[in-house]
Amino acid sequence: MSARGPRDDLIVIIDPVARRTDGESVRIAKDVLGAGAALKLVLPEGPEEFARALARRGTRRPVVVGDDAALRRAVAVLHRERALGATDLAVVPVAGGATGVRLARALGVPAGAVAAARTVLDGVPRRLDLLVDDRDEVVLGDVRIPSLGAGLADEPGAERHGHAWLRTCQSLVRTLGARPAAGRAGPSRLRVEADGVTLVDLDQPVEGVSVATGGGGLARVEVRPSSVGAGVAPVGARARSVTVSGPDFRYRADGATAGPVRTRTWTARPQAWGLTLPADLRA
Repeated sequence: MSARGPRDDLIVIIDPVARRTDGESVRIAKDVLGAGAALKLVLPEGPEEFARALARRGTRRPVVVGDDAALRRAVAVLHRERALGATDLAVVPVAGGATGVRLARALGVPAGAVAAARTVLDGVPRRLDLLVDDRDEVVLGDVRIPSLGAGLADEPGAERHGHAWLRTCQSLVRTLGARPAAGRAGPSRLRVEADGVTLVDLDQPVEGVSVATGGGGLARVEVRPSSVGAGVAPVGARARSVTVSGPDFRYRADGATAGPVRTRTWTARPQAWGLTLPADLRA
């Protein structure tokens, strides 16, 4: 084994959802990491403890053991600290189902506790783009705005916190709020602007809009206009910022539902955060 250096001093934050849903994978991850690095283990019971542990990391490299929601939470904490530029994160994806780590897999993190933990030890940090909205909240993957009446329940791995009764109430409110009024199901009426240039306006109904990190420090936006008869090709662009506005709309950012809002702007931040990925992964 190579001599230990600064990158071998880790703070391993194990999300409570991971501990409840897949304790065996958590144990494997701890064993593999402990065999190759000096560890400080933290077992937070909720988002507040999670954030405090990350804020008190000192010079240790943070490793998150958990699902996509835990990864997003860690990036959000570092973003609020304005510490993303100086901190390289690592993640061992652990969740109750494969969809709960979909984002981590899309970013290039290997599946399986052993492979992911070995990547923490032997991988290399890569700088990745992200999106920041006008509330200063981050998006690591994509934003999707469906047509009116489309389901917007949170995907597995979306943020979960609070007591069980609170989660039940939140779920009921989301369900009732997502139901369109009678006669309102169908295409949305939205204005979509890319760097100030209007791609579609309120007079053009759309079936959906997506905004994602597109590489090169730009966001990639695609609008799917509603068609009657002959098909209408999607409208796409790459831009520094994307603004969507119109009647109240909901959207899904990294799988978590937000809104309703009347306007939202997402701005691309090039190479804004670091994630440890396999050394042989193509950039």
